[in-house]
Amino acid sequence: MAAPRRKPKAAPPAAPVADEAPPAVAGPPLVRDLGAGIARLAEVAIFPVRHHSPRTSAAVRAFLDATSPEVVLVEAPRDALPIVPHLFDADTEPPVAILAYRTEGAPASILFPMATYSPEYVAFRWAHERGVRTACIDLATGERIAYDEKQAALAALEEESAAAPDAAAAAEPDAVDPDHALALAHGFRSFDELWEAWFEAPAYVADDFRRVLMAWCEAARPTEREIDRARDARMARHIVAELERGTAPGKIAVVIGGAHAAALVNGVVDPALEARVAATVPTAITLIPYSFPRLAAQVGYGAGNRAPRYYQRAHDRACDYARATLELLIEFTEHLRMRGFAASLADTIEAYRLALALTDLRGKHAPGLDELRDATVATMCRGERAHVDSFLWPTVVGKTVGKVGARIGKNSLQDEFWRELRARGLPATDEREAFTLKLGDVVQVDTSVFLHRLRLADVPYATYRGSQGVASQAAAPEDTAGGFDALARVREHWEAQWTPSTDVALVERIVHGDTLAQVVERALAARLATAATAADAATILMEAVVARAPQVVGEALAAAERLAAVDDDLASLARAARALSGLVSYGSSRGTDAATTAVLEALLDKTFTRAVLRVEGACQGDDAAVAPVIDALRVLHELAVAQRRLDRELWFATALALVRGDRVHPRCAGLLAGLMFLGEQLTEADVVGLVAVRLSSLADPAAGAAFLEGFLAVNALVLVKNRAIVAALDDFMQGIAAERFRDVVPLLRRALAHLGATERRYLLEHLLAVRQIGGSARAAAQVLAAKDVDKLAEINADLASAMDDLDDLL
Repeated sequence: MAAPRRKPKAAPPAAPVADEAPPAVAGPPLVRDLGAGIARLAEVAIFPVRHHSPRTSAAVRAFLDATSPEVVLVEAPRDALPIVPHLFDADTEPPVAILAYRTEGAPASILFPMATYSPEYVAFRWAHERGVRTACIDLATGERIAYDEKQAALAALEEESAAAPDAAAAAEPDAVDPDHALALAHGFRSFDELWEAWFEAPAYVADDFRRVLMAWCEAARPTEREIDRARDARMARHIVAELERGTAPGKIAVVIGGAHAAALVNGVVDPALEARVAATVPTAITLIPYSFPRLAAQVGYGAGNRAPRYYQRAHDRACDYARATLELLIEFTEHLRMRGFAASLADTIEAYRLALALTDLRGKHAPGLDELRDATVATMCRGERAHVDSFLWPTVVGKTVGKVGARIGKNSLQDEFWRELRARGLPATDEREAFTLKLGDVVQVDTSVFLHRLRLADVPYATYRGSQGVASQAAAPEDTAGGFDALARVREHWEAQWTPSTDVALVERIVHGDTLAQVVERALAARLATAATAADAATILMEAVVARAPQVVGEALAAAERLAAVDDDLASLARAARALSGLVSYGSSRGTDAATTAVLEALLDKTFTRAVLRVEGACQGDDAAVAPVIDALRVLHELAVAQRRLDRELWFATALALVRGDRVHPRCAGLLAGLMFLGEQLTEADVVGLVAVRLSSLADPAAGAAFLEGFLAVNALVLVKNRAIVAALDDFMQGIAAERFRDVVPLLRRALAHLGATERRYLLEHLLAVRQIGGSARAAAQVLAAKDVDKLAEINADLASAMDDLDDLL
């Protein structure tokens, strides 16, 4: 099996096998000194695995039949042996993956996926069916995870040192893939195409296939990494241990990766490298479902290929690729007809004939994926590749999700997840599915709580796509999945897809709790411990309510009150007040009780009052200092108007005092003036007077422009509909000195950018009236009509003739 892929996260235990705990390490005792045993490795029957495919699996089976071994040694983690029998439980269906995860300390895990045509799976099954002893001879999972963690730490140090000036010069060039280079040298577009032409399609005699494959592995053997060379030594030690046990070399069958096989056969083994993997960490092993789309996504990894379902068909048809190609072409035809395309059986036959013709032209023994694709594009799709890429090629990849037998113990989080999926009818396949929840329904609210718990637990399954009337590919930037928006919305659009990563995450999260609610409470508690502002605590409080994590609600309430008492940031206090207001207004939809609501109301009142008292200080400063205050002022006004229990008189009195004074930034004053007009605390006459005063000073035109920007951001229409205000604005603009006008233009443009088409029309009408431009224009038109009508008619005729000539030229 190829080197396992390290996952970025992982975590502790969940009983891997029901009623059975696997030992840390399984297998025969290892010899202390390889010594002369290395020379005997070439005597052992070794099968090199280079690609997981039907032809390889058939060759492995024939190799084992011919060898009739007493023991089968397979490249798999040494401690995975106890899980191997469960691969063949009656209710287990590949693709599946062996998952090893760390049970203590920092989370980490590794996966070993398998399909029915994976050589390791075939070797295990052959031994299982015949009762032949089996051993796994690769590094134990704890050793591999410990090594990967060590290398990750070293890589982090190297990244830090990469900032040095000569780091780029010292960087090594990217390694050349020998497989790809050889494929290009022989006229193939990729190694996958070469593999199908040289190895997969020809009907080899099994032993010839093994010898040819070994020759290829020796010729294309890449420069092995340190970890791979250490694995060579470990595998060699296992094989030598079998030899010293007295097993005849010809009765030891070894199924390992091609690079490892080439190293062992040629005796290129350095036992000293095993010391590099001496460290280990505690791990547990279980079996999880896998899927064809995930296998296809792992091109370059042994268990992966371009089209798992296509290979599965070929495997089921005893490597008859012509038959597999024809069956998929028939499916393509059905898909095209279902989508309204003109596709017939004649098209299918023509595509199949073309695939065979391309096979002959390319010197292949049977059609492969490239012939299937090219024939489909040329015949069925009339040259349009888009149809193949959009909906036909997924048929080649497949959507199959494996199953794990009941004897494999799922942890409580996995049980809860799959139970909720079945009960709520949520998607359970490795394919994106969209759906909408209507939050007026109690059942669908519970479904929303479940999805939000997965989101907060960082379990990859569902993605929030907004709450707008029509579902879209992504939520609007201001429409966040959690927080205040989650409380106020009436619907939620989601897109869900199970992947093996979902089960991996559920296994990893078991260390944080036995239920999703416990996992979420622990995650939110960790965030709460680092909360530094009232807004942070209030946001966590909202998330706790959205996900129904009652234990965190009380702690977050206390933290929000404590932090609000010392928080001097107006923006933070305003966000906290908005969050508390949302909980007071909508919290009952997520199960908030009356006692909690009473506490929320009291905390909201305190936080709002503290925020209002900090408004004046926050509105003082330069443009950069007051930029974050603008949204806070809007929020406080919305709360004062919407929440009757708040001290709105305090808010109105504070805002009016700042509007009428000159102690705060003019942009803040303009914004507050607009808000007070909306709140009916200022009349239109008051606004006219304020604007006239603010725009009357030409000594500092930037201040007047900033006031306009603030006001127009709230209520542009009330200004531009009032002729007196437009007149004051016109006088202000004309009064700016020429040498200062250029400096004020950016501010004016930013202020007037809030005007829409309607506001601009009103502004233009009043401006023309103020300057009496309309009447002068009509008078000029009358004089012009009486004096020069003949001249204009002549010019018009000349223009018409010129346009006709231009049309002729074009």
